[in-house]
Amino acid sequence: MTLAAFTVGGWRFVTPIEGTTAFVRSTAVWATYRSGAWELGILRGSNVTIGGQQVVGARAAAISGASGGSVVDVEARAVVGQILTALRQHGLIAP
Repeated sequence: MTLAAFTVGGWRFVTPIEGTTAFVRSTAVWATYRSGAWELGILRGSNVTIGGQQVVGARAAAISGASGGSVVDVEARAVVGQILTALRQHGLIAP
């Protein structure tokens, strides 16, 4: 399996090495060569930053759903508060 590129000197064929990344123009996705195969459309990293602002970070702990209790409004507010906190920690909404 090789990569093909057209240069001034004609076609060049290169055998990918572990970690080689290329843009597949026909499908508009990135491909990375890992463990002898191409991974298509998989992005790896610790966060996503757009315009200098982190918009997605590492996965936070799960948020448990409301259960039991006699005052539903209090439980609902607590769960919504946890959701908002998680979204802020991930940078998906402003603090």
